[in-house]
Amino acid sequence: MARRKKGRDISGWIVIDKPAGPTSTAVVNKVRWAFGAKKAGHAGTLDPDATGVLAIALGEATKTIPYITDAMKAYRFTVRFGAATNTDDAEGEVIATSTLRPDDQEIRDALAGFTGDIMQIPPRFSAVRIDGERAYKLARAGEDVDLAARPLFVEELTLTERPDPDHAVLEMICGKGGYVRAIARDLGQTLGCLGHVRSLRRVWSGPFDTDHATTLETIEDLAKTPELDSLLLPLEEGLSDLPELVATAEGAARLRHGNPGAVIASDVGYGDEAWASLDGHAVAVGTYRSGELHPSRVFQN
Repeated sequence: MARRKKGRDISGWIVIDKPAGPTSTAVVNKVRWAFGAKKAGHAGTLDPDATGVLAIALGEATKTIPYITDAMKAYRFTVRFGAATNTDDAEGEVIATSTLRPDDQEIRDALAGFTGDIMQIPPRFSAVRIDGERAYKLARAGEDVDLAARPLFVEELTLTERPDPDHAVLEMICGKGGYVRAIARDLGQTLGCLGHVRSLRRVWSGPFDTDHATTLETIEDLAKTPELDSLLLPLEEGLSDLPELVATAEGAARLRHGNPGAVIASDVGYGDEAWASLDGHAVAVGTYRSGELHPSRVFQN
């Protein structure tokens, strides 16, 4: 007989403005403890030294995590020119240096090659798996790490500030799977001056942004209180990039049992992915076909 998980059946999203220092997993564990939730997960890892939006789902909202993971994201980061590190950020060991420094126009010209559909090799110190092992574990053990290039869509990559010749502040909007550290590394190589990430902040992720984020200090101060529950966003926030269909009462009952259910007609096309609601609450996500939603995920709320 399977053991039942301890905790509350509470569902929704909480957006944390992650500070530098803790891992994403540590932040999730803190949030889960504060809410006393049975289940929690995040929609996109931030490195320990990175700050900004870390969207955390509780309970049934964890079923919507893939839609935030797949969403566009925005980053603001500082590149340090003149040095390459083994981790592609400031925490790593310097492995090469250069006295060359690019001017602003050279940077802008180089950034054009990093927009649109590009191929990117993840950092050696990353969570990518190689034969079942995390790349960073192999790298720490001194083993050779040979990572294949992966596709990435970069919608925008712009130079926003130039504090001094050694640094450049960039802003990037990209799709799933982008490594900012790899952008800094490859930009430095393209410019011939080497480079790594000095600081990194995620400004927004899908529908979630820093303007509506909560600090870890607030989570700790309000832990186990009704005031903390009031900060929770509905699980439907994780579905904002999908079209919504209104289910009939009978259709909702069928959907909750994993069967195709009737929804009110809309301009959603045949075969499109959508979510069905009843009285404003999500019932299921699935594929729309001829007046029915065929569910792939069902919500119990």
